[in-house]
Amino acid sequence: MTGRSFSSMPSELKPFQSINGIQQLAETRRFKAWFLDQFGVLHDGKLPYPGAISTLEQLLATYGTKMVIISNSSRRASTTIEKLRSLGFDTSLFVGAITSGELTHEHLLREMIHGLQDYEALGLPSGAALPMKLENLEKILEQCVAKKIPMVVANPDFVTVEARALCVMPDDKLIQLFKLRFEELEEEYKRQNRAKIAGDEFWEEDTIEDRRSRHGIEDSSARITGTPAATYEKLGGELKWMGKPGEILYKSAMVMVGVDAADCIAVGDSLHHDIEGANVAGISSAFITGGVHATELGLGKFGETADDSSVQALALKYEAYPTYVLPSFTW
Repeated sequence: MTGRSFSSMPSELKPFQSINGIQQLAETRRFKAWFLDQFGVLHDGKLPYPGAISTLEQLLATYGTKMVIISNSSRRASTTIEKLRSLGFDTSLFVGAITSGELTHEHLLREMIHGLQDYEALGLPSGAALPMKLENLEKILEQCVAKKIPMVVANPDFVTVEARALCVMPDDKLIQLFKLRFEELEEEYKRQNRAKIAGDEFWEEDTIEDRRSRHGIEDSSARITGTPAATYEKLGGELKWMGKPGEILYKSAMVMVGVDAADCIAVGDSLHHDIEGANVAGISSAFITGGVHATELGLGKFGETADDSSVQALALKYEAYPTYVLPSFTW
């Protein structure tokens, strides 16, 4: 995203190894921990991909692999696990899940515990949406910058920013975390028919087709322009990113499984989010070409192999460098 500098990338493209499936990858290098993206890797938002469930089972049974779901979902980790269960996944295969929503929740709890007493809330007591144009919100953001209040960004790609949880503060004040809907962005997305807007269901109910359809906006410099985070950063405010491609999700997953970076691999279908995030965190990565980048790579059906030169060009474009490249998460 514009304005973020997570890490310096190599000046030349690092060579990647093209492989046929997860078994070959597992035999090439015995990684102790695997950090898995959901959409475009394990399922399409509606159904598991062919072979995904059996591949998870094989990884655990054959290699005793520790597997963690890492997601930019603004929801709690337990909700993500329940979503996978509803799609037919045996969630006992996973050590757990790390979501940007969970990390945001934990961060805010720590702030409360450390004695921050004075809070202000935006929103309606009923929990109903409070529509607000970005230009009106900017006045509030300017006040926050002046007070040196950091903005915690739960999901870098959210069109709708929501937080519905009620919290009792140390001074017994009942505060509703703000819920804002940015009409300008919502209407623009609807006009372009590139994405569906469904409030806090946005990512959990997304399909791979939805992600591909809005990909032109999602991975361009225009993606952050006009969003609260970009505005806050432009005003001089501090941002605390809780999602990919920041390293916090990966570092948290390493702590969860107790495995060093050298023995971890991240598997994902987005060069910008998953692969760049792995680069930033200093771990190996496997790029699934049949996910969100399938159209850019000229792929028309599940399991089709991408041309190495096309992958190389795309990696250079996004400045994200996978260690391994494979068509799908199949054995």
